[in-house]
Amino acid sequence: MKAIVHTAYGPPDVLELRDVDRPTPGAEEVLVRVRAASVNAADWHVMRGTPFLVRLMGYGLRAPSNPLFGADLAGEVEAVGSDVTGFRPGDAVFGDLTDCGRGSFAEYAVAAEDAVVPIPDGVPFAEAAATPLAAVTALQALRDEGQITEGERVLVNGASGGVGTFAVQLARHYGATVTGVCSTEKLDAVRALGADAVVDYTEVDYTETGERYDLVIDAGGYRSVLDSRRALAPGGRYVFVGGALGPTLQAMALGPLLTRLGDSTVTGFVAEPNAADLQVIADRLASGDIEPVLDRHYPLAEVPEAIEYLEAGQATGKVGITVTPGE
Repeated sequence: MKAIVHTAYGPPDVLELRDVDRPTPGAEEVLVRVRAASVNAADWHVMRGTPFLVRLMGYGLRAPSNPLFGADLAGEVEAVGSDVTGFRPGDAVFGDLTDCGRGSFAEYAVAAEDAVVPIPDGVPFAEAAATPLAAVTALQALRDEGQITEGERVLVNGASGGVGTFAVQLARHYGATVTGVCSTEKLDAVRALGADAVVDYTEVDYTETGERYDLVIDAGGYRSVLDSRRALAPGGRYVFVGGALGPTLQAMALGPLLTRLGDSTVTGFVAEPNAADLQVIADRLASGDIEPVLDRHYPLAEVPEAIEYLEAGQATGKVGITVTPGE
């Protein structure tokens, strides 16, 4: 089968399309014929091995420990392991392979039974594949770390990105008043997601406006965490989801201290994929409460170009990968 592999850290050209053996599912795994996948910021961090913390998380110190690449996928179950009870060949599924070996940028991939859930009726493979990692991250950031409640004022920084587009929609679902922060050319897209207000970060610094929020989801963290705290109302919560290395380290190192010393909560957050939360997302897709924003699609052979485009910050929402044709 065809698959994208990486055997060295570096820029997109370290990724190669190769012929590799089709994987065989273990007892508690399913083999998925991949119809579509999508690119996440996590993919280019793993590709480059930066920040160095990525390598310490088990991806390999000097070189990738696993050449398979890609997390999000949607497709059809091709075969099941001997202990699998929840799926049968032909079932349409989607999921996140972050915790079970990755490898979604391929014609076939194996997934733990609890890493995938059924695709809701009427949801195309491309939309399903654009959803798992980003939407579950947004859900956990808002619900678990952010403790969102109805009527709160929520600001989403990085509102036009993969996580941000889902965070805006989910915050509205929870009954919040939502402000989205993004660049000039993406303001209309964020408004279309349901944001009550938008802030153009090229013109306005949201930490200096005097507006205060009960919850800030920072999915595009390039400012000091200390600066971002200024946007919090008394008792507010700041949840750092992703961004530059400096704010990432600040959120991890200073978050507990700032929380103890002040009346606000500062959290550095890493999502934990699980079937229960993915099913929550599937239900929200089925109900129409959320819908992935797909900027563009690339074929499997052009995964390097897709990651380069995403890494450059040009995408609105997600970048999809078409692996095999079919809806």
